[in-house]
Amino acid sequence: MTSYQADVVDPMLDAFWRSHPDIRIRVLNKNTNAAVDEVLAGNDRRFDLFWASAPEAFVVLDSAGRLADLGYGPYTDFALSAVGWAWRVPHDGPVPQEWNDLLDPTFAQGIAMSHPMRSGTMHSLLETILQDRGWQAGWAWILELGGQLNTISARSFGVLEGVESGDFDIGLTIDFLGLTHDGLAFRYGRPVILIPARIAALQGGTEPEAAKAFVDFVLSPEGQRILLRPDIRRIPVDPDIRAELLETLDPAVTAALNFSWSSYDPELAARRYWQVKQLFEAFVARDLILRRDLWRRLRALDDDAPAAERARIRRLLTWMPLTEHQARAAPADRGTLLEWSERSHTILRDAEARIRALEQQ
Repeated sequence: MTSYQADVVDPMLDAFWRSHPDIRIRVLNKNTNAAVDEVLAGNDRRFDLFWASAPEAFVVLDSAGRLADLGYGPYTDFALSAVGWAWRVPHDGPVPQEWNDLLDPTFAQGIAMSHPMRSGTMHSLLETILQDRGWQAGWAWILELGGQLNTISARSFGVLEGVESGDFDIGLTIDFLGLTHDGLAFRYGRPVILIPARIAALQGGTEPEAAKAFVDFVLSPEGQRILLRPDIRRIPVDPDIRAELLETLDPAVTAALNFSWSSYDPELAARRYWQVKQLFEAFVARDLILRRDLWRRLRALDDDAPAAERARIRRLLTWMPLTEHQARAAPADRGTLLEWSERSHTILRDAEARIRALEQQ
């Protein structure tokens, strides 16, 4: 069971079959969050392996006792990635150079992303921001980004397809999707924070020896070298194989490989796995149109509008009223989501009333 599409999976399967013709592999493509839910529910379909880019998903499954050790521990890293954004080339006009540029009014309603409840990649992107900036500053950036969004897609691939077709100007994505999509340019967000992609054996699987053979192959020099293919563009974990890629890597990625401060913390992401996704749903996705409109109206206010009141409205639109501790202490159920959604809506209505008062002056 994997979140990867066929263009990533098939080259690895074809090479594996050549050396293991007696082993047949059945593959189910499923988004990371749905896959985690299925495994947590008991892995009734007896999948042997889980293969995905969001490392925190593996920590969640390990904590629940759903992973099996085939000799590498409960899971093993096989590649590295980082997040950023893509745009169509040629492109008229400016393109974002850093994360804060995405908040420029130039890009208002021109940015697309997928929902972190459907995309492990986008959950990792939110965590990249939160881990780099801290809880409150990270959420302030995410909430302001909400005012820039054109749409929140159900699928990671839908974002890049929309950029390619001209529906959106900018698509938030992970490097191996942006770099391998024809007609698109990709830029890493700085600082580059490298995210380990993983593979793991599942409890309830029926072919542990075959599963181990596949993991062994993915980690072998032959399997790692497949990641270098221009239609895959993954960063291998094997340093010797990775050395063959260094000349073509973005310098910021090379720097990230050499410094420990650029590492991603999957354990931290796993501890707040449910909360980060649900906070995004409650504070961004559910009132996306209203939040987007309020940012537009705030920016359109005349310069004569009192600066202090405009600053107060801006604080409301970038305020996450829950600390990380409060979020993690809340029950992980629908009642909590509804309560958070109501808090978000109340804040937005307060901001709307203040904007309306300024508009009527």
